[in-house]
Amino acid sequence: MMRSLLIGVILAGTFLAAALVSLVWTPFDVTALDIGAKLQKSSSIHWFGTDHFGRDLFSMIMVGARISLAVALVAVGIGMGLGVPLGLAAAARSGSLLDEVIMRSNDLVFAFPSLLIAILITAIFGPSAFNAIVAIGIFNIPVFARLTRGAALALWKQDYILAARVAGKGPARISVEHILPNIANLLIVQGTIQFSLGILAEAGLSYVGLGAQPPTPSWGRMLAESQTMISFAPHLALYPGLAIILTVLGLNLMGDGLRDLTDPRLRRMRQ
Repeated sequence: MMRSLLIGVILAGTFLAAALVSLVWTPFDVTALDIGAKLQKSSSIHWFGTDHFGRDLFSMIMVGARISLAVALVAVGIGMGLGVPLGLAAAARSGSLLDEVIMRSNDLVFAFPSLLIAILITAIFGPSAFNAIVAIGIFNIPVFARLTRGAALALWKQDYILAARVAGKGPARISVEHILPNIANLLIVQGTIQFSLGILAEAGLSYVGLGAQPPTPSWGRMLAESQTMISFAPHLALYPGLAIILTVLGLNLMGDGLRDLTDPRLRRMRQ
């Protein structure tokens, strides 16, 4: 349990550190073209080599980490910020018209994958990282709403909740003071999972041209640009592909470790 959590923290933390460092420094300017140095292999100067425009791949991976993590983080924030209150409201009014409206609205959003939502938003507003955030964030809302409602419904039947109701506390106050703190660990674990899925979604949207636009580097677009050159320059696909794999793996391991660490049933089994 602790091993997976530790490995996850190291992997995810490495790319988070690269993203933060890229805000103030990169080995090379990712917007500077150097055609004379194009498609170079890994060297002491260009650690990951260069692309078909002579740009340093290591610097592009660093900036790409910033874009991917920022998009996924904000999208998860949107999902939690809107989905959790909706789930709490649905649980507090279980069986009511409000509950039915919220859950059927979630079903409607689930019927359209994030890529399709992104295509719709792009058709209206144009492709950008912001529109990718909106598309992924909208898809995250029903995920957190369903999870919150299911976990909260089980707690509404507990004795301490009944005691709070007898004491005169309303549904909103009970949800904030008693329900939310007791499901926070579950939401945190789900947040790490959705964070990793958000990175994959951002890479997929960028791959088809719906995410961050040039000259801003993006892991997904780096893969798309490399697909015609894999036979003679495999490093163009290798490094962004590894970045996506290792970041998602790290976040998933973190999620598994946090689940094992916070689940009381698993703690009792280990004792």
